[in-house]
Amino acid sequence: MNLLESGKEQEINDLVNKLGNSDGFIREKARLTLTDIGKKAVPSLITAMESKQQQVRWEAAKTLVIIADPLAIPALIKGLKDEIFDIRWLAAEALIAIGIESIAPLLQALVNQTDESFLQEGAHHVIAYIIHSNSKASEVNEILKPVEIALGGITSRVTAPAVAKAALTKLEKMK
Repeated sequence: MNLLESGKEQEINDLVNKLGNSDGFIREKARLTLTDIGKKAVPSLITAMESKQQQVRWEAAKTLVIIADPLAIPALIKGLKDEIFDIRWLAAEALIAIGIESIAPLLQALVNQTDESFLQEGAHHVIAYIIHSNSKASEVNEILKPVEIALGGITSRVTAPAVAKAALTKLEKMK
């Protein structure tokens, strides 16, 4: 790493630290600057998604909505399980912004983490949005529709993992 890159990395870390500032103006300015930096800021934002400070997680998730980098998918899926609703919502919005690339990891999480009601709620939002924002019926929509239905049902904890696994298998066969 050259001096210029290490300087940029330090700038990014300083900006991420400002996401926890008590002054909303400073937080917003840091978030907007990180958004302008874009993909180079994503690794630091992923780390910020693990912060004990709710405000830092919220600001990091809000920034990741705009950047929409697939590198953040695992952290965003984890963010769907955050105790704070607003952070879960932003994590879902970021997955939506990333688009179809977030679907397979999301389905895998549903298969592996069957007792996560917050994950299922967030996944329902993401999948429903992706299905309904696609103006023409596609093979992917047909695969995802049963998952959307299962996640919206009262027995989602029981049915969703199996339906997600079937959808994941079908998506893998499409490749």
